[in-house]
Amino acid sequence: MALVLITGGTGTLGRQVADRVRRSGDEVRILSRHPAKPGAPGEPGVQRVVGDLATGRGIAEAVTGVDVIAHCAGGPKDDEALTRTLVAAAKKAGAPHIVSVSVVGADRVPMRSRIDRTLFGYFAMKLATERVVRQSGLPWTVLRASQFFELIETVAGALSKSPVVPTFRGLKFQPVDVQTVADRMAELIRGDPAGLVPEVAGPVVADMAVFVRDYLQVKGKRRALVPIPLPGAAAHAIAAGAITAPDQAVGRQTWVEYLTTARGPR
Repeated sequence: MALVLITGGTGTLGRQVADRVRRSGDEVRILSRHPAKPGAPGEPGVQRVVGDLATGRGIAEAVTGVDVIAHCAGGPKDDEALTRTLVAAAKKAGAPHIVSVSVVGADRVPMRSRIDRTLFGYFAMKLATERVVRQSGLPWTVLRASQFFELIETVAGALSKSPVVPTFRGLKFQPVDVQTVADRMAELIRGDPAGLVPEVAGPVVADMAVFVRDYLQVKGKRRALVPIPLPGAAAHAIAAGAITAPDQAVGRQTWVEYLTTARGPR
């Protein structure tokens, strides 16, 4: 039985990974910035530790004795610095296998201008985070996944609050259901360190306008879609398919199925 620390264990991906690891018979330790609510029921085989990767508080204790770290924590900024904190603590605690999730196209989106960095700097940040893991001296595995349906839904929902919805012309996405990514992460956690493994992406590549239009149709909303071109080398690369992986279209659930079935439209 292995002890698996899951950063971001209460997030969209982390919750799913934790459930799969627990059901496989391994022990789960979830890292969270906040303690569990008083009286909240615990789960057999699941520990919850309080720690903050931004400050380093509690991280040394969190990594002590673990066999594998599933690094699912992430956000719009500071991933590189947070991962450095995690890696430094893990090296002092031993040599756990770190399995980290990244993003499809992390190394295919150029950063040649301020516009590139402002609009799409997330991809450069994820590539820098990968570099921290690769150069850590720890056994490592990195899985690149395309955008989750949840993110596309959030973006489409925010845009559709206006009667006129901007859709950035030509930008191609291949979103994936989080269940597929969690399944693959669980496999990698049980396996040996494998370096950079094949990417994981959803079943459909389409322009942003297609996903927004489907969202509006499911929601029963009528909006005018206005295509807006984006400048810069990064936008050009994304329009050319830089953040898609057609050869790795392993996700089974489609975007419309996501909106209309298990979770239902919100």
